[in-house]
Amino acid sequence: MIIKNADVFCEDGGFRTKDICTDGERISSFSDSDEILDAQDCYAVPGLIDIHFHGCVGYDFCDGTEKAIREIASYEAENGVLAICPATMTLPEETLMTIAEAAAAYQGDSGADLVGINMEGPFINEAKKGAQNPAYIHKPDVEMYERLQKASNGLFKLVDIAPETEGAMEFIRQVKDEAVISIAHTAADYDTAVKAIENGVSHVTHLYNAMPGYSHRAPGVIGAACDHGLDVELICDGIHIHPSAVRTTFKMFGDDKIILISDSMMATGMEDGTYQLGGQDVKVVGNLATLAEGGAIAGSATNLMDCLRTAVKAMGIPLNSAVKCATENPAKSIGIYDSYGSISEGKYANVVLLDKDLDIKAIIKKGKILKQN
Repeated sequence: MIIKNADVFCEDGGFRTKDICTDGERISSFSDSDEILDAQDCYAVPGLIDIHFHGCVGYDFCDGTEKAIREIASYEAENGVLAICPATMTLPEETLMTIAEAAAAYQGDSGADLVGINMEGPFINEAKKGAQNPAYIHKPDVEMYERLQKASNGLFKLVDIAPETEGAMEFIRQVKDEAVISIAHTAADYDTAVKAIENGVSHVTHLYNAMPGYSHRAPGVIGAACDHGLDVELICDGIHIHPSAVRTTFKMFGDDKIILISDSMMATGMEDGTYQLGGQDVKVVGNLATLAEGGAIAGSATNLMDCLRTAVKAMGIPLNSAVKCATENPAKSIGIYDSYGSISEGKYANVVLLDKDLDIKAIIKKGKILKQN
């Protein structure tokens, strides 16, 4: 097809009015197709990529079934998220093994592409467990990781770790060339975080959440990440981080290093009520999800497209920066930028058309119209 007259998000970070041509599943430089999609007055952005979320529409990735993955992938695609790297939770190894095997067996092709798994837990610090189940916290274990990675057929792209825990530095050194190592659910101070970076950490999970705050005498993980240019995840759901802190983070890190994530759980796309996350009850009211016991924030009830809208419309983040942080940056972080993350010749023709209010007008996945309003 030919998508005409759209304001296209380009690799240089700007928008330009031009046509997008597709040849089968990929973007091409030319098309003589008579299938024309007029995108006048629309932005054309790459399909979004969520590298940290847990579920939606009543399903959790940790259900460990192909049906759950399929339902999650369908919802995400219908909301403009066309590639997903869902996260596990702090669970027993046998449960994580079931999840890994289900992901490896998954063959879906109609919803968002399953491009990886984010291993959030069990290698975390109980003092900063957040909504993770403390009963299954485990010290960093390379052999355990390798068993799970083998069962997943290599799908684990991110592994989260608290670097101050016993054996963490050795784990980082051994695994850093196989997966992205991310600091998460941690009480680490600045010096410990720097040591972890020197050993191979390159990423921070949901910046600010489940870690010590940044202060002038104790900059902690946040200061170390800024000093050393790490990729950092940011939840812009309007609940997890104050808009001023989001704006400040963009000034500190720049839009080259920030990755927008949703951290959504199974209540996303559902009515208010009680749901599950990692085997624990979660009360959801509006966009706020909290553990029924203890009240800790338990993921979000917001998809990534809504997070992008919130970042732009309620937090003052420029549209081009928000789009980059939800497409190009996550693709680069997990090594899939050769096929995803930009509207460029040779990549998958994954395109979302948004009107000037950022409402979805059409979704094109691998060259086919998935949805049109």
